[in-house]
Amino acid sequence: MNSAKILVVEDEEPIRQMLLIVLNNADFDVQCAKDVREARDLIAESMPDLILLDWMLPDMSGIDWCRQLKNDPSLNELPVILLTARGAEEDKVRGLEVGADDYMTKPFSPREMVARIKAVLRRAGKSFTKTKVVVGHLILDMERYQLSYQGRDVPLSPTEFKLMRFFMTHPGKVYNREQLLDNVWGRTAYIEERTVDVHIRRLRKVLSEHGCGDLVKTVRGFGYRFSL
Repeated sequence: MNSAKILVVEDEEPIRQMLLIVLNNADFDVQCAKDVREARDLIAESMPDLILLDWMLPDMSGIDWCRQLKNDPSLNELPVILLTARGAEEDKVRGLEVGADDYMTKPFSPREMVARIKAVLRRAGKSFTKTKVVVGHLILDMERYQLSYQGRDVPLSPTEFKLMRFFMTHPGKVYNREQLLDNVWGRTAYIEERTVDVHIRRLRKVLSEHGCGDLVKTVRGFGYRFSL
């Protein structure tokens, strides 16, 4: 399997080298940049799967670049984890409000960093240990970001893809709205529970158009269950 490609954007050489060693040891494919300009050049050459982005950079602040990334239709699905020495609650909220997928305060342990990277990649629908999930006639292709049913492609939005990935890797179990928010959107997401219902309805509509709308079932009083 291919390893996840991580782009580290950090201007301090010792920290950059430490991250390079830790991530290489965790079997990630790592590229490093010392500023936003260099990071942009690397992205133009090869799209990463996730960016570890320092808040304080010499040419542009990490939070400003994160905002730009999340406002760019071609890059807004690219996961970003902000790295910073700023530990105040208002700084964390500011980082998440511009679209960062997670936030880590320095100093942090290498184990925690690797665990958070893997968690964000999972929420983004990226898997590097298994490229396809097969349940009955459904095939979820992680490399193509495509769902197919009985050989026909089923077009999904990024959020619908994340929901299907979670459901197909946890078939038969009932999950309430809070659990779906934690596992699909992440604990740092500011999303109301009723938003889950909206996305479930949209997912069912797409699935129904392809003859498999009854796979996501409502368990009255509890939540939702995916089963054939």
